[in-house]
Amino acid sequence: MNLKKELPLIAIVLLPFIYLVYLWNDLPSKVPMHWDLKGDIDRYGGKSELIIIPFLLPLLVYIIFLVVPKIDPKNKLNKMGNKLQILKFLMTTFMSLLALFIIYSAKNQSITNPNYMVLIIGLLYLILGNYFKTIKANYFIGIRTPWTLENETVWKETHKLGGKLWFIGGLILILSSLLLEKQTNFTLFIIVTAIISIIPVVYSYLKFQNVKKQKR
Repeated sequence: MNLKKELPLIAIVLLPFIYLVYLWNDLPSKVPMHWDLKGDIDRYGGKSELIIIPFLLPLLVYIIFLVVPKIDPKNKLNKMGNKLQILKFLMTTFMSLLALFIIYSAKNQSITNPNYMVLIIGLLYLILGNYFKTIKANYFIGIRTPWTLENETVWKETHKLGGKLWFIGGLILILSSLLLEKQTNFTLFIIVTAIISIIPVVYSYLKFQNVKKQKR
């Protein structure tokens, strides 16, 4: 591991931990842990539950990106070079910001607008969509179906399509979070997520069948 490269990422991972320590004494014993579609609190929990947020979001994602390339049996992820490092940086930063947002919302006892969560998820879809086509075939990251894992051409074509769908889906969610009402926006979020998740899976099966026919 190149410590010089990793230090900025380690600092980003630590931000939510530092923020939580800074707020700890000012947090009430019970803090909001879940909000409904209107942005109203529908579950409280002890403030100690907040400790798990930085562990599950930035730290876990960072560790996954550190470990997975080392255990990838095909060693394909390491061949991504700087693109993998950039993706790791973007995903870790995103998860750290999300953790900060959740802790901030818990401290202030409210989410001023639930559409912000859709906006954040839209940004995630956009980031992933932009990098799908650069991900090499592997067992850990990407659209892993039996058909993409079986054939490299199917993997490449599926991720080209998936990348476009996730990028467009992310843009739609970002725009809808700024323009639509909360309830309508949530319905659109479900529809967009279903479409960008299901279509690449179906496409990978059809593409695999087509490749098999061409080989006969």
